[in-house]
Amino acid sequence: MEKVRRILVHLSKESAAPHCAQFVQSITGHFTGHLDDQTTVTCSLENNRFILCQGSHERGVPLKRAPFCPMKLLSPSEAASLSPDTLRRGVDVGVAILLQSANQRLLLTRRAHALRIFPNVWVPPGGHVELDEKLLDAGLRELREETGLKLDPEDISSSQLLGLWESVYPPMLSRGLPQRHHIVTYMLLCSNHTHLQLQSCMRPEPAEVSACVWVDAGLVRAIVSAVDGEEKSFHIPADLPQSVSVTEVSPEGELSESTLPVSVFCNRASAEGEDVERVSTGTKYALELWLSTQAASCEKG
Repeated sequence: MEKVRRILVHLSKESAAPHCAQFVQSITGHFTGHLDDQTTVTCSLENNRFILCQGSHERGVPLKRAPFCPMKLLSPSEAASLSPDTLRRGVDVGVAILLQSANQRLLLTRRAHALRIFPNVWVPPGGHVELDEKLLDAGLRELREETGLKLDPEDISSSQLLGLWESVYPPMLSRGLPQRHHIVTYMLLCSNHTHLQLQSCMRPEPAEVSACVWVDAGLVRAIVSAVDGEEKSFHIPADLPQSVSVTEVSPEGELSESTLPVSVFCNRASAEGEDVERVSTGTKYALELWLSTQAASCEKG
């Protein structure tokens, strides 16, 4: 038996034995058909396999892809033109941590400009899942490696899996054939500390992170309203400030306070040419899920 080297997505439908997903296979489409872009699945990490099965709304987590997901639109000839090395990759698993402070702020980080995948894009801290790791442990490790934040169990009041996102890079076929294919698991961690307390402990890794920001619900609502792939005009709400405070990270790891226009966080994904500084499409999806948890908490309160 070949030695397992990476955690890959495996699919099971109608109680069939799980099989390894193909790189060019749309994971969402496997459960929904060609047109629908969201469904509900159950997921588990077993024997270094990330297994997805059809789920129900009562027992499961949402899985979504972008309407312009390359794996949804990839033609047979385009798939056949991919290199053998790419086709053999399978579908990787990532974890991203939505860290919520005690005063209801969320941490986003800007990926370093030199990174090959999604450079200069705002995302939650996260990365790959290592062999024999649990999702939460992987998320806490990535949070520590990227931001310097070391959270102990007593620092966390609650944690939950919010949802799954089918991520492909490049994110649109108009910007090139697929090179990477992931299922990203978004986990919400609620800290007992305020964002200022957490910020004082941060030591971001400059090779991974070029800036950090703590966003509140008002800015989040504006971010998710700027829907990627839509052409209709979007106007920033008048009650939002024109700029937001961010922490810049120098190549040497030094921190400095700066500001960015709110409009940067409301940019949409570019269909052609160089990408722009923006919040990633998958992150917007995760932020929508977070807003839903906030609304549910208010109803219970």
